[in-house]
Amino acid sequence: MASESSYHEGMRQLQDVRDTRRLADRLEQVTHRTAFTAEDRAFIEACPMFFVATADSRAQPDCSYKGGLPGFVRVADDRTLVFPDYDGNGMYRSWGNVLVNPLIAMLFLDFSIPKRLRVNGRARIVQDDPMMAGFPGAVFMVHVEAERIFPNCPRYIHKMQLVEHSVYAPRPDYTPPVPAWKGFDSFKDALPARDRPDTGKS
Repeated sequence: MASESSYHEGMRQLQDVRDTRRLADRLEQVTHRTAFTAEDRAFIEACPMFFVATADSRAQPDCSYKGGLPGFVRVADDRTLVFPDYDGNGMYRSWGNVLVNPLIAMLFLDFSIPKRLRVNGRARIVQDDPMMAGFPGAVFMVHVEAERIFPNCPRYIHKMQLVEHSVYAPRPDYTPPVPAWKGFDSFKDALPARDRPDTGKS
């Protein structure tokens, strides 16, 4: 169990209004942990996606979806997650936030069971990470030191089936297609050199 309560005064106020303070405390005592279990590892490494919440230095929040093939998030040890940053739109809202505020919240979901797992902790960006060799398409790696790991009741998760993995998801011996928006006139002149069609210039 985590050493300090995860509930602040605002949460406590609503717990008291709904008479759920005792239940909230019991859930924290029973389900919250600071180390990944074997079941956590299997679940996380089978997920092809997760949602991530970050905030900047002024506490302005951001929420994002991150996807890849199952196994793109790995449990490196009982307290650490590692996963790659892939080529995106270049705004770096999530990982830019991490550079100024390392606090991070991650939500892993399986819509087919359904099941969900939360991981709260501190993230750091690692460039030139030797682990990148095992993650085709990685731009850099993100390491997350978990501070609180806990499941949530899945009752409101709509049951859905995965139809197919994204053709853009990096994988060994595969070159993903270029997303159509990079060819739009609105963006072509703003692309980094690596994304521009060969014009014969160095």
